[in-house]
Amino acid sequence: MKDNFSGHAADYAKYRPEYPQELITYLVSLAPAHQLAWDCATGNGQVAGMLSAYFAEVVATDISEKQLQNAVQQPNITYKVEQAEQSSLADASVDLVVVAQAVHWFEFEKFYQQVKRVLRQEGVLALIGYGLIHINPAVDEVIQKLYGGILEGYWDPERRYIDEAYRTIPFPFQELDMPPFEIKYNWTLETLLGYLNTWSAVKHYERQQGQNPVQLIEQELREKWGQQKQQEVKFNIIARIGKV
Repeated sequence: MKDNFSGHAADYAKYRPEYPQELITYLVSLAPAHQLAWDCATGNGQVAGMLSAYFAEVVATDISEKQLQNAVQQPNITYKVEQAEQSSLADASVDLVVVAQAVHWFEFEKFYQQVKRVLRQEGVLALIGYGLIHINPAVDEVIQKLYGGILEGYWDPERRYIDEAYRTIPFPFQELDMPPFEIKYNWTLETLLGYLNTWSAVKHYERQQGQNPVQLIEQELREKWGQQKQQEVKFNIIARIGKV
């Protein structure tokens, strides 16, 4: 599993979008019981915090100690620095495994072996994430210029799984359908810029070119944004959900 986010963990916690409550409620409803949930690659603990309202215990793991230092704290959440492919959880102990915006970084076969080992009977695996941000055609065009133009060749190859909405990842589970969900916010332009600066390809570009690529489109983005203080932004939720 790759760690692309330790270097900007605080910004990641501040700017990354949160999943809608309706999605979490839906995933919880699929679990056979509410004793233990595993939030794998928890990052800043965002999903772990939401799950903690429903489960007696949440174990949240990540390979980034810096990310966990910025994580949501609840008495029933236990954070552990662990590889997704090497879980310390007991056999047949978990009701729900959630991986949010991270499974594309994993060694699929090794991770799935762990999932099959730790899930109890009828336990559920939910791989969730979100695609490219949408605001309006004019602003989206500038963001696409950054995403697919300036940053071409700077995205890790695994990013294509997000673009393909996780439909092309291996998924050796009995698949469950999920209704559509989306993330919606009203953001200022400054928040949008903060979010764009958390992209892993932006960091790769900075390291290789010595320049922040977001600055290359910032002026045009400001022009297309216009005079509005805030605008609605949307992310479509992508997901694969299944049982052993």
